[in-house]
Amino acid sequence: MATITETDGKHVEKNLSKDVENKDVTVANVKVVEENGEPKKEDVHENDGVVTENTKNVAEEVKEVVKKEENGAEKGDVSPSPNVERSSSKKESNFLSHLRVHEKKALVKLRMKIEEVIRGKAGTENTKKDYERLEKTDEAEKKADSSPPPTIEKSSSFREESNFSSDLKESEKNALSQMRMKVEEAIHGNTLLKGKKEKIESQANATSLEKESKDKDKQEEESDNNVKEEKADNNDAKESKESKQDTEEKKKLTEEAAKESTHVAVEEEKVIVDEDIALWGVPLLPSKADTATDVILLKFLRAREFKVNEAFEMLRNTLQWRKENNIDSILNENFDADFESLAYINGVDRQGHPVCYNNFGLLGDNEMYNKILGTQEKREKLLRWRIQLMEKGIQKLDFKPGGVCSMLQIIDLKDSPGPSRKEFRLAARQVIVTLQDNYPEFAAKNVFINVPFWYYAFSALLSPFLTQRTRSKFVFARPARVSETLLKYIAAEEVFVHNGGLKQENESEFSAEDPVREVFVKAGSKEIIEIPILEAGTTLIWDVIILGWEVNYREEFLPSDEGSYGLIIQRDRKLGVQESSIRNSFKNNEPGKVVIIVENSSLKKKRVLYRYKTKNSSS
Repeated sequence: MATITETDGKHVEKNLSKDVENKDVTVANVKVVEENGEPKKEDVHENDGVVTENTKNVAEEVKEVVKKEENGAEKGDVSPSPNVERSSSKKESNFLSHLRVHEKKALVKLRMKIEEVIRGKAGTENTKKDYERLEKTDEAEKKADSSPPPTIEKSSSFREESNFSSDLKESEKNALSQMRMKVEEAIHGNTLLKGKKEKIESQANATSLEKESKDKDKQEEESDNNVKEEKADNNDAKESKESKQDTEEKKKLTEEAAKESTHVAVEEEKVIVDEDIALWGVPLLPSKADTATDVILLKFLRAREFKVNEAFEMLRNTLQWRKENNIDSILNENFDADFESLAYINGVDRQGHPVCYNNFGLLGDNEMYNKILGTQEKREKLLRWRIQLMEKGIQKLDFKPGGVCSMLQIIDLKDSPGPSRKEFRLAARQVIVTLQDNYPEFAAKNVFINVPFWYYAFSALLSPFLTQRTRSKFVFARPARVSETLLKYIAAEEVFVHNGGLKQENESEFSAEDPVREVFVKAGSKEIIEIPILEAGTTLIWDVIILGWEVNYREEFLPSDEGSYGLIIQRDRKLGVQESSIRNSFKNNEPGKVVIIVENSSLKKKRVLYRYKTKNSSS
């Protein structure tokens, strides 16, 4: 135990160790500090058992101080000496600096409780002040923690980032302004599309290289001819003249070819600048003052974390890729009908994004697999068809600020081929990388459903080819959580029945305008849903889905007349984990109500979604 006391104008610092058995106190390393700050050393011979008289006096003083402090603690006097308070507060501040806010608050609360129990409520004022101070700083630290970090975090929210200039940060506004300038200069300088100046330069380089090689050949020929002329007889003079004529003719031909190539290069430099260049129907020239232009440029900037040069290069690469692959005319191309079942666009999500469903499970069939992925040529057709589907979806988007300018991708992996199938692995990587590089920020979310265990390893293989922003938009749902996951993003009436929703193929009874109601069934309780039928001869139709299922379910009809008998529509039955939605109907002969009873015997709360409509006998 280290203690600091003040005796006769001197500061004494010592290290003590208490012996509990004999209650003797051994004093070691005693230092007496004079008022002038110079230490006065005292000899301590522990091995010989010799202690000087001064040391004995100090030890006695220390014992008295310790006894006083112990007596004061028993009486409830907890005020430490100023030096002790300063040193302990310093150590405490160093210790607390390594704790998080919630850990500091928990520690302060614990101290308050301990002090209240041991000393009553005395001495807790400082602790309460510490707690109030932590409460005040808690909100500030939370705001700091919630500020956007350099790396992008995953979030269940998928609202699009604002494209209004007033909502952008100052750094983002500056990046957008620089991007506009670069695009404007590139269009006027005819350098936005790759391959124009690059081709001119390459042609000039090729011409110069060709000329140099021909000059070397000519020099070698001339030197050979000179040697031959010296050794040859007079009869060979004619042959040397003919060779000279040949070299002169070759020289003329090379000069004419150089003139022609120079003429072509000059013509290419005079290509007319296309100021109407557009991407997805949006003009790219910023001076045209189209508000959709900024939305397109922001997509490329966000895809490259607002790094202007990288975003501009990505835009150029996309334009070049579209030109080389004739993407602007891809909507006019026809593909096999087999592709249509692999992916399709149907409905919208809760935010209005078009929903694109990708059904890789069809490739689990070997015949279909070989038909679509069997060769490199077939995989290229699949990629081109998938690009066409992307272009069709883009036609449904609105590139004005505040408009919906991205899609929700649903990828169903049920019964899909595993990573051991090389063709599937190559095709998937090619599709994902192509869409990522040429369609920036067009996916609000990529929701993978019915995910098998092997896919997590497969996604790890794909991860190096994806940007961090792309990976942050991936959501994975195991089979037991498909409906729960989809309903976070899509309304129940827009989710298909086989995915746990209410939407059926070729739906004729309900529409998206029919309201969907919901109730919650607490654990170990039951919920009764009552649907009134006020007129006799009315047909009632209803749909029910229960998230998580595993409940007891039954349906009854209870007439309004107490003298009439009730009818059982659906007997009590146990619903399993993966049930599809329940659709039923009932035609009454007298007024009453249909009662749906959901009994939850599990330990988790259940969510019940249902809708209904009535049809009169006349209709």
